[in-house]
Amino acid sequence: MSHEQIIWDQALIEKYNYSGPRYTSYPTALEFHEAFTPAEFDMACAQYPDRNLSLYVHIPFCHKLCYYCGCNKIITRHQHKADQYLDALEQEIRQRAALLGERNVSQLHWGGGTPTFLTKPQVSRLMGLLRELFNFAPDAEISIEVDPREIDLDMLDHLRAEGFNRLSIGVQDFNKEVQKLVNREQDEEFIFAMVERAKELGFRSTNLDLIYGLPKQNRELFAKTLEQVLAMKPGRLSIFNYAHMPTLFAAQRKINEADLPAAKEKLAILQDTIATLTGVGYQFIGMDHFALPDDELAVAQRNGILHRNFQGYTTQGDCDLLGLGVSAISMIGDCYAQNQKELKKYYASVNDKREALWKGVSLDADDLLRREVIKALICNFQLDKHDIEQRFDLDFDTYFAEDLALLQTFINDELVTVDERYIQVELKGRLLIRNICMCFDKYLRDRARQQQFSRVI
Repeated sequence: MSHEQIIWDQALIEKYNYSGPRYTSYPTALEFHEAFTPAEFDMACAQYPDRNLSLYVHIPFCHKLCYYCGCNKIITRHQHKADQYLDALEQEIRQRAALLGERNVSQLHWGGGTPTFLTKPQVSRLMGLLRELFNFAPDAEISIEVDPREIDLDMLDHLRAEGFNRLSIGVQDFNKEVQKLVNREQDEEFIFAMVERAKELGFRSTNLDLIYGLPKQNRELFAKTLEQVLAMKPGRLSIFNYAHMPTLFAAQRKINEADLPAAKEKLAILQDTIATLTGVGYQFIGMDHFALPDDELAVAQRNGILHRNFQGYTTQGDCDLLGLGVSAISMIGDCYAQNQKELKKYYASVNDKREALWKGVSLDADDLLRREVIKALICNFQLDKHDIEQRFDLDFDTYFAEDLALLQTFINDELVTVDERYIQVELKGRLLIRNICMCFDKYLRDRARQQQFSRVI
């Protein structure tokens, strides 16, 4: 991979900076419908019995509300609410394990909310249950999202003892004024201590999350945060774009729009960040992710075997993904399914049926084909037409004539090159990968529903 990983072309970025999906799945969640049945889900579980299993567990609770957040969460100080939740979750897990418990589990991720809202005994209870009902591979990747504000350092020791080997820590920004305005004040010394402790305990990698576009951020201040973050040498970094959608997320109404950086400043922050990170040796994985060259994600991308799912980029591609808990999404067999999004409905459903299916979609042959095309482009910035032709028994240029016509504007702008065999995303096209993938999205064409997505950058 050349030292240069990405080229910033201001004019083209401005030209293409319109809204579009993040393609954590294709078809996207907009295609999920409530006519999807438990029987379809059960059939999907039996479809590829030899596939490894990746488990996702959603813990919805947080101690405090961060104003920027768009996640599915419940703000509470009452620890017993987590006990009640674990009771329901246990019923759901037992029911799903009856279908999938024989599989080999190669990956487990706890997301939220704040999974570390759970006490040590609650963490052990949930982990013990999962180990009792599923077969974990000895080298399984077991990761958890951590909020550095409401946690004791020795919680990391407990997590490590329970088998966790990866951490994702939400930093967002080290600037005190920014933290105050989003109601997320935290102690950077503690974050440094956490990253240090994780290294001592032998966690395989620590991912730090930052957000750009928050109130009062600017190039200079964000560069300082980045400097502090780089002192910790995290294996992976996620730099998320803050999408201000107060009509959709009530908490965001507490953010004063006048404090937000202008679009131009926001792009400048991103440009500086990419230059800084690639300058000190991080590999640009795509969208908002960076990894050190020896990190598994970076290695997988260089080898052309990176994958993408609802948790973002992953090395575990040929897995079925089982989502457990309120709002969790599964990707099993040739279907996607989502659990009830509201806690009351989740409890009622688990109580009545021992499962919480809300909606989903079964993929047809065209969906499966387009999913592979989009995945190749978004993960590896390159697509081998011959490979697709052999796997799906078709003539690529004929089948995708309409899509290739839409791609022409990107070809004219030298963002993409297409020859007899390959579609290659050029260095200056990489930041616009979502737009490029949109050319192959049949659903997007069938209905002009652009307005529902956040801007790509």
